[in-house]
Amino acid sequence: MRELSDWALAAVLGRGAAGFSFLPRGSDMMQAEADMRKCYSEREIRANYEELTKLLIRKHLTITTMESATSGQIASLITDTEGSSAVLKGAFVTYSNEAKIQQGVPREILEKYTVYSEETAAAMARACLKAYHADIGIGVTGTMGNVDPANPDASVPGQVYFAIAVRRDEIRVVSYSMELAPQPTRLMYKLAVAEEVFEALSCIIQEEFNEEHGTPHKKRAAPG
Repeated sequence: MRELSDWALAAVLGRGAAGFSFLPRGSDMMQAEADMRKCYSEREIRANYEELTKLLIRKHLTITTMESATSGQIASLITDTEGSSAVLKGAFVTYSNEAKIQQGVPREILEKYTVYSEETAAAMARACLKAYHADIGIGVTGTMGNVDPANPDASVPGQVYFAIAVRRDEIRVVSYSMELAPQPTRLMYKLAVAEEVFEALSCIIQEEFNEEHGTPHKKRAAPG
C-alpha cells in the first residue's frame, strides 16, 4: 500500500549500512539496500526514542501503536520519557488474528493478504489511529527468529512489515517491508524494528508536520 510516494523516498535518504533489506514498495533503492548490514545499539535506540517523544510533545502530536511482532516495544520506548502521557493515550498489543480483528483490522485483509503483509500492517496503523483519534498510528507485524506454527506458509523468519498512518486533511498511510538479519536476542529483534520505525517516522514528521526545530537526529553511543 503506497499513498504517499515521497514518504517512501524520504524514508531511505541518508541511511547507512543495514542488516536487512528495507523495502518501501516501488522504491528505486530497494535492491541497493538488500544486501547491506547494520548493527543495532540498545543505548542509541533508547536515546532516539527519547528525542522522538520530546519532539512529539513540542509539536503537540499524539501517537499510538498496534503491535504484534514487537509486542508493545515501540509504545514502551515512547513512554520511557517523562511527559509521554501527553502524546500517547493508549496502544494495542494484538498477538493473534482475533485480537487484530477485535481492534478494527478487517478480517478480509487478513484472509486475502495473510497476517504477514504490508496490507495488514497498514490496516493495523489505520485502526489504532482511528481508535485513539491520534495524529500518528503505527502498525507492526511479522516474524522474528522462528516460523509461526499457526501460519507456517506465510511466516518467514526475519521478515517484518510496518506501516505509519498520519491524520491530516485525511488519513494517509505508507507501509514498509524489511528483512532483519539474525539478532542475538528476542529483545534485539524488537529494538531493531523499533529503530527502523523511528527512522521512517522521523522523515514523515519532517515531511508532513514541517518541524521547525528539526527532526530527531540519531545519537551515537559512546564507545565502551
